[in-house]
Amino acid sequence: MNSIIINLITQNLGLSKEKVRNTISLLADGSTVPFIARYRKEATGSLDEVAIRDIEKENKKLKGLIERKELILGKIKEQGALTDKLKSKIENCWDPVLLEDIYLPYKKKIKTKATVARENGLEPLAEYITQQKMNDLIPIAQKYVNKKVPDINAAFQGAQHIISEWVNENEKCRELIRAAFNKDAFIQSKVIKNKKDEATKYEMYFDYEEKLNKIPSHRLLALFRGETEKLLRVKVIIDEEQAARRINRLMISNPQSPAYPYIIASIEDALKRLLLPSIENEARKAAKQKADTEAINVFSKNLRDLLLSAPLGPKRILALDPGFRTGCKVAVLDETGMLHHDTAIYPHPPQSNIDEASASIQHLVHHHNIQAIAIGNGTAGKETVRFIKNIKFDHLIDIYFVNENGASIYSASEIAREEFPDKDITVRGAVSIGRRLMDPLAELVKIDAKSIGVGQYQHDVDQNLLKEKLNETVTDCVHAVGININTASQHILTHLSGLGPVLAKNIIDYRSDNGTYNNIKTLLKVPRMGKKSYEQSAGFLRVVGGKHPLDNTGVHPERYNIVEAMAKDQNCDVATLINSKDIRQSINLNKYINADCGRPTLIDIMKELDKPGLDPRGAARPIQFSDHINTIDDVSAGMILPGIVNNVTKFGAFIDIGIKESGLVHISEITNRFINDPAEILSVNQEVKVKVLNVDKEKKRVSLSIKQV
Repeated sequence: MNSIIINLITQNLGLSKEKVRNTISLLADGSTVPFIARYRKEATGSLDEVAIRDIEKENKKLKGLIERKELILGKIKEQGALTDKLKSKIENCWDPVLLEDIYLPYKKKIKTKATVARENGLEPLAEYITQQKMNDLIPIAQKYVNKKVPDINAAFQGAQHIISEWVNENEKCRELIRAAFNKDAFIQSKVIKNKKDEATKYEMYFDYEEKLNKIPSHRLLALFRGETEKLLRVKVIIDEEQAARRINRLMISNPQSPAYPYIIASIEDALKRLLLPSIENEARKAAKQKADTEAINVFSKNLRDLLLSAPLGPKRILALDPGFRTGCKVAVLDETGMLHHDTAIYPHPPQSNIDEASASIQHLVHHHNIQAIAIGNGTAGKETVRFIKNIKFDHLIDIYFVNENGASIYSASEIAREEFPDKDITVRGAVSIGRRLMDPLAELVKIDAKSIGVGQYQHDVDQNLLKEKLNETVTDCVHAVGININTASQHILTHLSGLGPVLAKNIIDYRSDNGTYNNIKTLLKVPRMGKKSYEQSAGFLRVVGGKHPLDNTGVHPERYNIVEAMAKDQNCDVATLINSKDIRQSINLNKYINADCGRPTLIDIMKELDKPGLDPRGAARPIQFSDHINTIDDVSAGMILPGIVNNVTKFGAFIDIGIKESGLVHISEITNRFINDPAEILSVNQEVKVKVLNVDKEKKRVSLSIKQV
């Protein structure tokens, strides 16, 4: 293992060498991040998933940097320009930006003004000018006049192009300009002429300026989006005169020299043509990456809250995908989410077949012994809730208003076609709504996370970084909850540690061929399930009502022997140990510490024994909106309304108040104390009370306040 990499990661992340070394070793051995975080705490010092991924990413980045350095050394060596001093400088450089600065003078160049001047033999003249001697330059320049260099003006001009390139490639010059951009740069935007009418949504940016290192991510991303749409002209600027003075002080040693005006002109040319555009691009890229990371983190937090929404659990559900003209699609689901019946009703205009629709719903509820009704919150959702509430049932039924963002994406997906090849996409949508109520995590993992609707500028950020982060979030949520192996879908199993599409399918196929799993160790009989895959996945799978009581806990099978030893020492069986808090409290954990299992793991084991089979997400409950608020026309300033948070951004939160349009609570209206981030107070699916501040019916905007309630 590369000790330099270990040392650098230790410094960069502020972790101990032992934690870093052990984590990298575990990753190299094929262990996954969730497995390491949960079941190898002794080795990592109880690092969480975030810290382990940071180590993983730093390790990958530094290995990539080493490969880049080897490539650069090889390229320079080919040119015969690699000195011991330069080699040492490259080998000891661990900043990728500075590394590229070092390599810049040796990069193969396309034809430039400087390369043409070199081809014309003017490099010696450029070198002489930079020596800044007191000699008259005219007769010296005259020596370079030839067929390609017609006069001394052409000679001086060519020499200046070479000097400009040297200034641009000078590491210290680049560091000076880079520092100026990092500290003092402003971002400016102006509306493009003749585009004002098209650019009304960017009105605040028509003539805008803000410090680059202070601008919030959402404003920066909005500026760049306006630029991409060719509605705004965006620039990142610094004080060019001050920048020129700094470069002059660095490059000019003799202001009295006849060379002075040529060097000054070269510096000015280098700044305008080379240095400033180059470092501006760097600054824009760095600012964009920072904004992307911030926006992606917001999306990730919202997605996590949504995925970990409380499930209703295994219930018989009647699910409705509401609609007006096309009717409401109805799906009957059993406790496992299987579709038993589907139909359509038309209680709303233009058909308004209320009696027929009511009779159909009553029959389905009675015949299938329905326990809950799930209604999508899209078009006609509120009207459908009101319609269902007016139906008299022979037993109590809770009605749930379900967020249907992304349901249409699932309906048209390959996964949905595989599940329901002979069903219309609207029926699939109704099924998805019902399953979301039953188990939000299991259903939402089937949908591209970007389509779920809890992001901020998700289409403007680095899509590879977004995909990576959202996949991590989905993975963490799946492992935080655990998966019932006898009800799990193939799709959710693919997210589990140590598995993939092939093993996930094999697990399902084995279940179909042999019946439900009654023991977690049966997994070892699944085709292609090796010891490593079993090790990585087994602790996160659950067998409810199986032969071994620990199979319905997060205790890893590799530690069953410890729990069995505890039970034996207490003169009871494992089931009794789990059911008796008094017995567990009498156990001295120190007795069971050994070389492989330390106190952190033992503490985790006891926590699992305290809550076997308990879903950490809690249980779903119906959300109540105001019955008299159905459209934006029903909303007016001053109203106090119940709502639910459906998206959190850096500038505020969007609240579902039971109408099509979500209202916005600006960050300044969340609480009376100062906060940097709405996520300090609010999270997706949180119930809130809001006061309506303003309603713009033309623009379909509702402004809300929480602090004024």
